[in-house]
Amino acid sequence: ITPFLRITIVLHFLRQALGTQSTPSNQGLIGLGLFLTVMIMQPVASEMYSKGWEPLERGEMTSKEAFDAGTKPLKGFLVKYVREKDVRLFLEISQTPPPTKPADLGLAILIPAYILSELKTSFQIGAILFLPFLVIDLVVASITLSIGMVQLPPVMLSAPFKILLFVLVDGWNLVVGSLVKSFSPI
Repeated sequence: ITPFLRITIVLHFLRQALGTQSTPSNQGLIGLGLFLTVMIMQPVASEMYSKGWEPLERGEMTSKEAFDAGTKPLKGFLVKYVREKDVRLFLEISQTPPPTKPADLGLAILIPAYILSELKTSFQIGAILFLPFLVIDLVVASITLSIGMVQLPPVMLSAPFKILLFVLVDGWNLVVGSLVKSFSPI
């Protein structure tokens, strides 16, 4: 129920597109994903804390009221990034009547719908990331085959070109910046 899924899948696709099997390492990608997730979710978590936990601690609310108040910011976040089609799917599966407004959706519907939405979005971003690197692979493969270099795997020649392209366009900045901006509050 955080951007972690989208971030890690996109970073994995990026690593595969670059053709680097283990660089950056899984630990590096997961670490980057965790830090970006914390940065994105910090305002939501702070609001959840101030609206739910603090009043509960002061004795101003019951635990149920605190839970309801504390999950409102999370629900707002999930509603903002969930696809309507995925919500409909889980409403049908659970045989729940559709609510009058999106804010009335329960977490039992929102959470799986959000996860499906994130999977689709991350695969779309991953496919788009793959395209320029696929073109480089195809060009290098065509050139090596046309000059008769059948023994040399085209991947060995295309990998440096893909990494060079990624570095020249400041790829990390573009990818990470785009991922974080895709969750901006604006």
